[in-house]
Amino acid sequence: MDWKVMLTVLLSYSLGSLTGAFYIAKWMIGKDIRKLGSGNVGARNAGRQLGKKGFMYTLLIDVVKVMIALSITTDLFPEDDIMLMVSTFFLLIGHIWPVQLGFKGGKGVVVFLAATLYCLPLAIAVLGICVGIGYLLIRNFQIIGLVSMTSIPITAWILEETDLAIGLLLLLIVVIIPHIIKK
Repeated sequence: MDWKVMLTVLLSYSLGSLTGAFYIAKWMIGKDIRKLGSGNVGARNAGRQLGKKGFMYTLLIDVVKVMIALSITTDLFPEDDIMLMVSTFFLLIGHIWPVQLGFKGGKGVVVFLAATLYCLPLAIAVLGICVGIGYLLIRNFQIIGLVSMTSIPITAWILEETDLAIGLLLLLIVVIIPHIIKK
């Protein structure tokens, strides 16, 4: 395997494993967030347990780790959407199943959305419109959020970003799995 591919995989998994909620909870209240609330190591549980500051710090860490990994991937593989998807896959795997937390991490929504923002910002705007309309109709943010995320690969396909459309669809499946499987 090419050293740049191996570096991308290792760096992406390692950065993905830095789950913001775990470290923010340790810093803010000295507790393991996996023992609080839903037990999930994600921004939503951090917000519930640590308040707005905890949510925002968690969000910041999780977005920044994605931007760093994808920026390095872009430097190593300019204009290579496939490698961006490989990097995002390992960011998700690291975030959802971090080795240092016994393979019990977050659900990957923020990582997926941050990667989409990096790769295809217009898809985030379309997602926002879908969430807004869906919330007005259904009033259940979790369900409408997950359903609206299907607009991301559809937007990529409409924009004729075929590699991104396929990659984002497959990555969306990775994000949906932790929502289906009970931890």
